[in-house]
Amino acid sequence: MKPPPSHPAPRHRRHVLRAALALTGAVALTGTGCSAGDPHRDHGSPAPGASAGPAPSPGAPGIGDPLMPLDGNGGYTVRRYTLDFDWQAPGTPFAAGTTISATATQALSRFDLDFAGNTLHKVTVDGAPATAERDGDELVVTPAKPIPRGGTFTVHVAYTADPTQRRHRDDAIREYGWVPTPDGTVVCAQPDGAKMIFPADDHPSLRAPFTFHITTPPGLSAVANGRLVERVREPGGRVQWTYDSEEPIAAQLVQLAIGKLTFVAGRGPGGRAVRDVVPDDLVADTEAERSLTPEHLAWLEQRLGPYPFRSYGVLVGDTDLPVALETQSLSLVPKDDLLGDRVDAERNLVHELTHHWTGDSVAVRRWSDLWLSEGHARFYERLYSEEHGGVSMDDAMRAAYEQHDQWRHDDGAPAEPTEPTLFKVMRYDGSALVLYALREKVGDETFGRIERAWVTEYRGRAAGTKDFVALASRVAGKDLTPFLTPWLYGPHTPPMPGHPDWHVDPVED
Repeated sequence: MKPPPSHPAPRHRRHVLRAALALTGAVALTGTGCSAGDPHRDHGSPAPGASAGPAPSPGAPGIGDPLMPLDGNGGYTVRRYTLDFDWQAPGTPFAAGTTISATATQALSRFDLDFAGNTLHKVTVDGAPATAERDGDELVVTPAKPIPRGGTFTVHVAYTADPTQRRHRDDAIREYGWVPTPDGTVVCAQPDGAKMIFPADDHPSLRAPFTFHITTPPGLSAVANGRLVERVREPGGRVQWTYDSEEPIAAQLVQLAIGKLTFVAGRGPGGRAVRDVVPDDLVADTEAERSLTPEHLAWLEQRLGPYPFRSYGVLVGDTDLPVALETQSLSLVPKDDLLGDRVDAERNLVHELTHHWTGDSVAVRRWSDLWLSEGHARFYERLYSEEHGGVSMDDAMRAAYEQHDQWRHDDGAPAEPTEPTLFKVMRYDGSALVLYALREKVGDETFGRIERAWVTEYRGRAAGTKDFVALASRVAGKDLTPFLTPWLYGPHTPPMPGHPDWHVDPVED
């Protein structure tokens, strides 16, 4: 994600793990909603290899991430999401349904989904009505009978989606959820806003394939992550668009957009498919910047190896959203990012594209590992900009170094945020500075080998700070733990290798 503007921040208290949710007074939901054709399975019969094991018990309401403990859910693994949206018009509620195919990792008496807002109608598990209760942003589902460990099951949630429901995050200077455009919508789900759009198992380390069925009025188009599988005109002129993500996606990286859109097809290095999606009246004005994507792909592939997905493209947002987003295979870039200074436009484009190696393909294991995603994106953004008319990397990193202790004081060390308000300057230039220091320590050639090994060995997996330190040490042929630990966790910024004249501005409590 492109960072928000930097603002001074007070010293915050550490986030305290919330108590377990009280799950009482559950009420069965019996309304109607759109159907996704739930398959009927007898989840009382475990899948091959399933174990009877302990008595059924509730799945955890979160995976226990120290910064956002209720993100994600325990007791199951999602195998696929199918989203059905019957879009009507901007600002108009519409029928929606989500079908989740999953495998139980424990014997489940009940389980949670991350789901907020919207009007809930009916929940079924394997076609049978289930009891459901909303508890804050958790949807607690009790199936008609327990699900054995290893059993596969399908849950369908029918609801009315409300595209006017959004939430604000102070750390990102933005709203997330459905983001309006003049004739439709785009989606901003990062970091934990997917629950405003569809029920999910929402944590950046958790991924599954998606199928999207989006129905639009005549004259409007729909787009989502991945590949267009089918476009069917229905009686009355409405059109159903079906997309397949082709790769597993974390809920925060889902993108779907509706509006008067033009699809611009192209090719990148090696014939890689490039697909831009642009509001009709912005195609010509954004062409110069969008046409640079093949060059950006080639530049990053020289440093990080092959692009990790099947296709890439830019979705131009006709919105005042102040940030860009690395939504997988289709980065959302606000129009203003492309209509101003070219150097700034390229910085933002390269930043979101870099995330597809570090953040999308190599996911963060915990939110405290966000520096690995945003720090890498900022590092390569600045490196590219230095070579294409922007501020030099040394100058940018020296400026960051001078403020680093203040950022540590305000928002925690790079790998140890003190609050779930994550998107602060420490996760950007503050984290890129760690990579810069590592490069100064080990040299350009070794640093390049570390980076390529990182995105290759953890491709399609989640990884954390300890993984990075261990891999860097192995590739460098020496233990880098004593060097990286104070950079990542220490209360003060260490000396910068090779730059004895650099200094850190003192911090006053």
